Amino acid sequence: MKKVFKASAALKPLLIIAILVFTAFQSNGQKLKPATSGYAPVNGIKVYYEVYGKGKPIVLLHGAFYTIEMNWAELIPQLSKTRKVIALEMQGHGHSPYSDRKLDIVTMASDVAAVMDYLKVDSADVAGYSMGGSIAYQFAVQSPKRLRKLVIISSTYKTNGWLPVVNKAFDGFKPELFDDSPLHTGYDAAAPDKTKWHKFLAQMFVFAGETFDVGDSNIAKITSPVLLISGDNDGVDKIELMKTYQLLGGGIAADLAPMPKSQLAIVPSQSHVGLMMQTKTILGYMEEFLK
Repeated sequence: MKKVFKASAALKPLLIIAILVFTAFQSNGQKLKPATSGYAPVNGIKVYYEVYGKGKPIVLLHGAFYTIEMNWAELIPQLSKTRKVIALEMQGHGHSPYSDRKLDIVTMASDVAAVMDYLKVDSADVAGYSMGGSIAYQFAVQSPKRLRKLVIISSTYKTNGWLPVVNKAFDGFKPELFDDSPLHTGYDAAAPDKTKWHKFLAQMFVFAGETFDVGDSNIAKITSPVLLISGDNDGVDKIELMKTYQLLGGGIAADLAPMPKSQLAIVPSQSHVGLMMQTKTILGYMEEFLK
């Protein structure tokens, strides 16, 4: 594969791995049916959502090119035992229709807030994986009063939050290269208009080529507790990750000062996709943090 596309920080790790090991995300059991589902009219488009369980709300934001089922099928049944789980599919992903509206992190973070408005949810915990984590960071900055706690899984808020080799791994992908891939199969299984496949990819490629940075100063202003979960070899630059944790108040000598409210978890021997497969590990960190 000689020609590949130049992807942004929010997308590259998923794009590098997804075609090769996408099937790892498939649920091993029967898919839990949502209590309710539907489309929220937000910011000129429709965003698909599913709601599971009862309790304090948590909003789940998937990675690039993925659907709710691809990304969260194993975690939703567990989280929904004690929580109201609201899972979204971002613009053009899964059941959410393709739109010509320009894709960007700021707009998609606004979509999350608008879906919460539609569902009459004043505030919630938010968890995001990969691209969803980048959107979650932006949501925390744009809508701080609506965020209780934030969980970021294998993600960053800026381009150089990924290792250089990740940012340079692809350069010039064409939509046709995704045809008949597991991602294409997943798209066809959910998309309301399967003919938009290439348009969706082309739109994502444009989005991927844009630089991305929520801003160090904005991250430092986040007052909600944040849980950072990263695989030791998931493509996230661990030096930058540690800087992020320090911006959030972590990385101190807690024997000499109060323990920070934010947390950092590095899971050993895990890649970008491999980390998301560690359901028990991620669930354990999340449940303890969200209590």
